[in-house]
Amino acid sequence: MKLGIVGLPNVGKSTLFNAITNAGAESANYPFCTIDPNVGVVAVPDERLDWLSQLYQPKKTTPAVIEFVDIAGLVKGASQGAGLGNKFLANIRECSAIVHVVRCFDDENIMHVVENASVNVPVDPVGDISTIDLELIMADVEMVDRRIKKAESAAKGDKKFLHEVEVFSGLRDWLNDGNSARSYQCDEDDAALIATAELLSLKPIIYAANLDEDGFAAPESVRYYQQVSELAAKEGSQVIPVCAKLEAEIAELPEDEKTMFLDDLGVSESGLDRLIRASYTLLGLISFLTSGEDECRAWTITKGTKAPQAAGKIHTDFERGFIRAEVVSFDDLKANGSMAAAKEKGLVRSEGKDYVMKDGDIVLFRFNV
Repeated sequence: MKLGIVGLPNVGKSTLFNAITNAGAESANYPFCTIDPNVGVVAVPDERLDWLSQLYQPKKTTPAVIEFVDIAGLVKGASQGAGLGNKFLANIRECSAIVHVVRCFDDENIMHVVENASVNVPVDPVGDISTIDLELIMADVEMVDRRIKKAESAAKGDKKFLHEVEVFSGLRDWLNDGNSARSYQCDEDDAALIATAELLSLKPIIYAANLDEDGFAAPESVRYYQQVSELAAKEGSQVIPVCAKLEAEIAELPEDEKTMFLDDLGVSESGLDRLIRASYTLLGLISFLTSGEDECRAWTITKGTKAPQAAGKIHTDFERGFIRAEVVSFDDLKANGSMAAAKEKGLVRSEGKDYVMKDGDIVLFRFNV
């Protein structure tokens, strides 16, 4: 699963990406410094895995991971090829969801670019969001037009395609009014049909409100952040306050110093940790855990995954020869202190092929091939 980090030039995308992945993406105060997408893999923070590692002292601890793609700054007109728009839009198309970084601070030393890379304009987070949204929507209109023409051609031989023409024509009208595909209301069957078109504005989104250090300590007091929060609430999206510059500094610290640093700021966890957790949830992902002296590991699955398919994440033989899953919830294990104590109380369950995995399940799969 990939999340694309997007936004206008100079809003802090690459600085944020550096902090997320420590991958060293080039960061500079000029547009298009990130021409090729940078990809980084980051661990999903999980206190349950940390606790299991302390309990078992394994040779190896492996967290769940999520992939972030740093996509170069879009500008107004990107859907028509402005800047390096077409290439960047194609990179977004390959992502499962979008993290939209929005600048929520004033700094006369950092250019705010919307259309012309040589013109500095006032910071306007809602306007910036609208600019990016419009470019994604305009790119989608072209995709939908092509889909309609294809369905119209197919309908000459098979009338069932007339419904497809009707669905996408309605969507095109919605997009042409400046609305995202995400907000288009239709029934489940039509939504499933629309999902096959791989539209940019259909992708789920999180807004990362990039604040300065003072703003990050009290985001609700920042007018720009309030504006982004109001917009996100209207469309049912999340907004996460971050300070990209601060996060980059935190990422360089040893783990024990990070906690002290955050305590001094008066926050319980970094903006990045919140963003990573929110991204994981946005994609409909959960983790199940395996534990032992060799390895403690978090495995990523989608919500609704059944036990045999979860076993297949570890090895295809586990799914093919699935017999049962021995499951205990993390909370039950932690409350009892050990697997033996949990078993004594009957908290370790034997589940079959129809069991739907839950977030935080600790599992031992039994199989035979």
